[in-house]
Amino acid sequence: MKRLIFACSLLLASGTMSLADGLFWVVGNRATGKCHIVTSNPVIIGDIWFGDGPYKSKADAKLARSTIRACPVPTPDEEKAEDGAG
Repeated sequence: MKRLIFACSLLLASGTMSLADGLFWVVGNRATGKCHIVTSNPVIIGDIWFGDGPYKSKADAKLARSTIRACPVPTPDEEKAEDGAG
């Protein structure tokens, strides 16, 4: 019985960790004056002055970034580089 409880708890723990995969955040970088889309929960410290999210898809994060006033519109070259990286 103890083995079954232990196995279930391990399965539950690994399942909740995998739920964080595939999430996206929009972060504002004070040093660059730009907003970036990242795949880990941002720590608001230093040059990172805000974080918004999580979003379930990169498209949702891009849409959110376009509605944030503090975020400048990315250039086509920046968008192309971002799409290639992720």
